[in-house]
Amino acid sequence: MVKRRPTIKDVARKAGLSLSTVSLALNNRGYVSSQTRERVRRIVDELAYHPTRAAKGLASRTSGNIGFILSDDHFSQAEPFYTRIFLGTEFEARNHNYYILLTTIRRQFKVGVSVPRFLLERNVDGVIIAGDVHENLISYIDSLGVPIVLVDYEMKRQRHSSVLIDNRGGATLAVRHLLDLGHRSIGFVGGDLKHPSINDRYHAYQQVLREHGLSAEGSLASVDERETTIDSGFAAAGKLFRAGANPTAIFAANDAMAIGCMRWAREAGRNVPVDLAVVGFDDIEMASHVEPALTTVRVFKEEMGKLAVQRIADIILSKTESITTTQVPVELIVRESTVGKNPAGQGNARHLPAVSSG
Repeated sequence: MVKRRPTIKDVARKAGLSLSTVSLALNNRGYVSSQTRERVRRIVDELAYHPTRAAKGLASRTSGNIGFILSDDHFSQAEPFYTRIFLGTEFEARNHNYYILLTTIRRQFKVGVSVPRFLLERNVDGVIIAGDVHENLISYIDSLGVPIVLVDYEMKRQRHSSVLIDNRGGATLAVRHLLDLGHRSIGFVGGDLKHPSINDRYHAYQQVLREHGLSAEGSLASVDERETTIDSGFAAAGKLFRAGANPTAIFAANDAMAIGCMRWAREAGRNVPVDLAVVGFDDIEMASHVEPALTTVRVFKEEMGKLAVQRIADIILSKTESITTTQVPVELIVRESTVGKNPAGQGNARHLPAVSSG
């Protein structure tokens, strides 16, 4: 026979107290005498009672949940960047006694059609949004009074705390690496420049080339791809060469597009890195397993998730939302796609520090 698990009602009954008083004592809230709190703790130990989320929420009026939202096209096996950020939130949430509720939404958000259920049920105390989502979703969450922290995205018109990548610093490391190797015709492939991260990487690429008196315009850049996938990288590389740019190196907005560029080079009979050096951004797991291994800018994705949870937990606890922006450090990881079979050079990292501002 399975022994019944003790409940908060059992604690209240044995203590001769109401459910609300027991809940207040368990949550260290409200006016409850020290003698009563001690009596409740003693009975909890005797009964081996473990408070559930529902019991803890009676007094605090909180759910103990944090929502994690991203668009469905960001959640894929081919580009698991945001998956690693989510894992970072999951691990850190345990330290704050929160659960993370994950959901994906369609790119075109419509109120009444694609609202996440945990928002409809008011079942989260705060929301972390990873990547770009429709602004209507953020406005809707604001209307509910639920605090928001953005990850790898920021909005100019609506101010929210954000955890960002040092995109400009990382792009600068990547382009300077190619310049140091002697490349003077360096192309760029990217997706939608409306995304702040891609926009920053592209403009940093342009700035570094201009500083060296090199062209950063026209046919050397392909920034009209709608997505940042392997297929779109393949297509973008083809466009560059069909346009007559003939770069000797390409800096791609992310690793998936960089891998697509290398695939195009292989099918076009070009050797990487002898005929075409390639640098990516993000350092997804696939980057070290493709042939040749991809030189890339490493982003500390789990750390971004960790920082996002710390920030949203602070906002929930303090009930005030002072706006902060944190830039997470990056590293340039040098592998075979730029230097060839050079074991001594592989894995070398150049590091940029984190920056935080209020």
